[in-house]
Amino acid sequence: METKATAASHRALVLSTLAFTICFGAWMLNGVLVTFLASNQVFKWGPIEMGWLLGIPVLTGAVFRLPAGLLTDKYGGRPVFSALLLLTAVPMFLLSYADGFWTFAACSFGFGLTGAGFAVGIAFTSVWYPRRYQGTALGIFGAGNAGAALTTLLAPTLLNRLTEQGANLDGWRQLPKVYAAVLAATGVIFFLASTNKKPESSNKTLRLQLAPLGSVRVWRFGLYYFLVFGCFVAFSQWLVTYFVNAYYMSLVTAGLLATLFSFPSGVIRAMGGWMSDKWGARRVMFWVLVTSCLLSLAATVPKMEVYSPGRGIMATRAGVVTAVSADSITVGQDAYSMKVKPTTFEDLETKMLVFPTKEVWQEPAVELGQTVSKRELLARGVTRIYFQANVWIFAALVILLGSIWGIGKAGVYKYIADYYPEEVGVVGGMVGVVGGLGGFVCPIVFGYLLEWTGLWTSCWMFMLGLSLACFIWMMRTVSLLDAENARRVSLTVEETKGMMV
Repeated sequence: METKATAASHRALVLSTLAFTICFGAWMLNGVLVTFLASNQVFKWGPIEMGWLLGIPVLTGAVFRLPAGLLTDKYGGRPVFSALLLLTAVPMFLLSYADGFWTFAACSFGFGLTGAGFAVGIAFTSVWYPRRYQGTALGIFGAGNAGAALTTLLAPTLLNRLTEQGANLDGWRQLPKVYAAVLAATGVIFFLASTNKKPESSNKTLRLQLAPLGSVRVWRFGLYYFLVFGCFVAFSQWLVTYFVNAYYMSLVTAGLLATLFSFPSGVIRAMGGWMSDKWGARRVMFWVLVTSCLLSLAATVPKMEVYSPGRGIMATRAGVVTAVSADSITVGQDAYSMKVKPTTFEDLETKMLVFPTKEVWQEPAVELGQTVSKRELLARGVTRIYFQANVWIFAALVILLGSIWGIGKAGVYKYIADYYPEEVGVVGGMVGVVGGLGGFVCPIVFGYLLEWTGLWTSCWMFMLGLSLACFIWMMRTVSLLDAENARRVSLTVEETKGMMV
């Protein structure tokens, strides 16, 4: 670890961030490419095949983060990152020759290793900066998450051009070649422009390197990262389907809104690193988890229309119904006024409604000539509660949540740099594995929840539960640490008094 930031430190940071951005963009390629191929019937893939092809690269990148972090701690970032970029360019290139599910899956498994670039970059960047600047440096590096947004923005345009606006669908095969060329070129640039540096712990045996993984703290950080990174990756793909099905939006508009979710979340990670350096990872994560709970709760309320019995009208005395109209009922000489069903609520879909809207009216429950007794129901009440769950308000909540998670991603790795300064590669790699698995597991969980509940907002209920679990675990840990510190202070005071006596 350096004692001060230097020009060499900044060069390493720039190169690592560039390499990670390219890796992350390649890692997310199938989200666009598989959707294009399936929707244009280039390959007759159903939802199951599509789900696996979306998940395989995410799973590969997650699982190999730990060995990638170990290798970086052992040999340094220059050879490992360069080799990763050059090696993954091969299966990316071979993807252009895929002719079915299994060949596509095999190539996806290969280029999915780009997801391990995160662990390499974290370990390599951290050794170039002193502890007081590591949060900011790792936050800037983590802004490479924006590579996902670059893919969702640029890949569809490239596909349209390469396929001549769909006239030559086989032109899709040029896109993996473009990505392969970019990966290979970045690998060469990184190797030529970077300087290798290893942590002081690089001479440790594998057993000693893995020793920190026995700490519960590492797995707590992993759960935090499962939320702020894994769920970010999951929603980067899930939101397109969400907007199309829940709000009937076009695929282009849904893709744009999903991009607005992923891009700020990646870029703001740099600010999260600065905040973690200034106020500490614990305070930053406290507010990240509180805000995640509140925003997830706000998003759980589904678009709905509820009818319920309302306040009715009862006869004050017995008699015969002599008149029934739309707005009144007459029993004998007594006239009872009714609330007529409003007509001002017929165009609710076109309005901007933030809160639930209520309307009440009454409908006759008796007929002309009917004999009624005292306190018998003459008109039944109807209450209609309508909640629009306005798409633009919802989108704003989601984009804000993505940004909050971006800050949280930096906070987690500031935690790691503080507690494990010489084992950032292995600890960061393991935490990255858990987080990456979130990107693979969450879409599957979302699908099952949707099937069981029939509610698209069930995914946000899951987010609320996960956010609460992280928050409760954090507060319990803080409480135990405070109690331990208080006990140590008490013992110190007692020892001082004993010495004075």
